[in-house]
Amino acid sequence: GFQTTWRASAAEAETALTAQAYNLVVLDLGLPDGSGLEVLKRLRRVSEVPVIILSARDAELDRVLGLELGADDFIGKPFSPRELAARVKAILKRANRSSAAIEAATADHPNLNRWFELDESRASISFRGRSLALTRYEYLLLKTLLAQPERVFSRAQLMDGAWPDPAASFERSVDTHIKTLRAKLREIDPSVDPIRTHRGLGYSLRTGDAA
Repeated sequence: GFQTTWRASAAEAETALTAQAYNLVVLDLGLPDGSGLEVLKRLRRVSEVPVIILSARDAELDRVLGLELGADDFIGKPFSPRELAARVKAILKRANRSSAAIEAATADHPNLNRWFELDESRASISFRGRSLALTRYEYLLLKTLLAQPERVFSRAQLMDGAWPDPAASFERSVDTHIKTLRAKLREIDPSVDPIRTHRGLGYSLRTGDAA
């Protein structure tokens, strides 16, 4: 089973999220004191904790807005407890698999620790000892690359790792985010470009083992 806490309002939920770390948040959009989407927006400024949103209105607009703001899944009411539990398990399993992959990668490629430092609790990545000011999608793209250094990811595979709903995005969006991500890395160290472009294939992350 799961150990859970319940909060009845946006204010109570945000206070709890500030005071304690959670593995996953189930957020109802219909809160008595505000919009659940606004809570999600504020949460995503400081945390990448997985979020499932619930809504009595199974409207496309709610679904799209929620996913664009960073929700990991959407469930329309009414729903069965078994469905919610299954989705929670799937998201937690995916998050744990990502964390384990990054730990294994840094063990296999020690120089990754010299180049990058990931703090998942703060949704932060540092490069050469300096924290990167990343957008949500830049953070998730780099995190996906960090999990399997030297692997060539296609644009579609990167979208699967970084976008909650890849169908709502476009492959060229990956190129745009990679471009801005590279610019931020160059601001810290112009002599190094850890991201490799594989023309017609996609992108990979250099380990730095030869640097």
